[in-house]
Amino acid sequence: MTSLPQVAPRIAKLTALSIGVALLATACGGTSTPTSTGTGTASANAAGIACPAPSAGAGAGTTAATNTGPVPASATTTDTALKIGSLLPTTGSLAFLGPPEIAGVNLGIKEINDAGGVLGKPVEVIHRDSGDTKTDIATQSTTALLGQGVGAIIGAASSGVSKTVINQITGAGVIQFSPANTSPDFTDWDDKGLYWRTAPSDVLQGKVLGNYMATCGAQTVGMIVLNDAYGTGLAKNVKSAFEAAGGKVVAEELFNEGDSQFSSQVDKVIAAKPDAIALITFDQAKSIVPLMTGKGVKPTQLFLVDGNMSDYSKDFQAGTLKGAQGTIPGTFAKDDFKKKLLAIDPALKDYSYAGESYDAVNLIALASEAAKSTKGTDIATQLKAVSESGEKCSDFPSCVTLLRNGKDIDYDGQSGPVTFSEAGDPTEAYVGIYEFQDDNTYKASKEEFGKL
Repeated sequence: MTSLPQVAPRIAKLTALSIGVALLATACGGTSTPTSTGTGTASANAAGIACPAPSAGAGAGTTAATNTGPVPASATTTDTALKIGSLLPTTGSLAFLGPPEIAGVNLGIKEINDAGGVLGKPVEVIHRDSGDTKTDIATQSTTALLGQGVGAIIGAASSGVSKTVINQITGAGVIQFSPANTSPDFTDWDDKGLYWRTAPSDVLQGKVLGNYMATCGAQTVGMIVLNDAYGTGLAKNVKSAFEAAGGKVVAEELFNEGDSQFSSQVDKVIAAKPDAIALITFDQAKSIVPLMTGKGVKPTQLFLVDGNMSDYSKDFQAGTLKGAQGTIPGTFAKDDFKKKLLAIDPALKDYSYAGESYDAVNLIALASEAAKSTKGTDIATQLKAVSESGEKCSDFPSCVTLLRNGKDIDYDGQSGPVTFSEAGDPTEAYVGIYEFQDDNTYKASKEEFGKL
């Protein structure tokens, strides 16, 4: 392994998580200052659980003002253009997340290059498939990207996949910047200061989902859980939050990536007669949901997570998931952002982690400008600096204009506020709650804002 310079001291790897999560509020419309609500357990009744009504206008908020004037030329130029790789899923169990993430990356690259690029040169992007943990695609793709001289790699989406390549990427002096990894395990990883993410740790998503099921009146919960870093980590935090709210987890059944039969897990969970059922899976939900509903489980009892929140309109009969709910880290995608993404990919149906991917591209580019370098180790030293304690800005043109005029900047993007701990984790974030409609697509319902 190549010896690398020290990037940034990581003296407080666990501090952000050890202090717990402070849920501040339920918000609607993407507003920046939510109002406080309680999270105590309500009593389940004979009619079953009953969740709070959706917030009016959710997801229709506005973004921060942007600069539409000319972007000044960079006073510093580079002979080596910034080259960014993506390691995002086009095959495997998370392939449904690939299109919005790739669209977010491509939109960010387009806006950067339309504004003149980074340090006087257009940014290059190279896309490679991450596959999933059943294959070696991620390792092969990573080797190819490193061989092409990238300074940063955006991905993977899966925490389990990232664990297979993080040492390879960071050991090469390259930034790994995930828009969707939520496993808490990365917080104290020995990554030489080169692993970053715009998705919050599952400590937050677990807190939100556990509290929300209690708020809906559930006193007991059953869980079907993917046995990997993502699944077990998220399940642990859901359980902790739900039990802290006064509830009890009465069944927790595991399965492994690659399994195709889930009848045993479904039967055991149903036998425990829980008020609510949390499905902490990837696309295995396509097999599990029909088994659940076929045995009398009401869709309103089902709670999904970001790994399986997808468009199921072509997978299930109408109404199969009507009333089921789920969580996705990040604020709701705003209408103007959706339009820009659709211009990049007109076939896009889902926007999960598009904002986080877009923000990752912008942060890398802005940190490169601030560092006056396209080397991964140099860029990493500036990622915190461009996202805190400066003038607010929300896209590359407006932010880089401020930088080139000698200003400190504070980038807040499409995923919401962006601030990083010394471990490269977001310290605050929104988690969206969504509800499935009759056509088995989901609609924004409400947001929870929290700090780690």
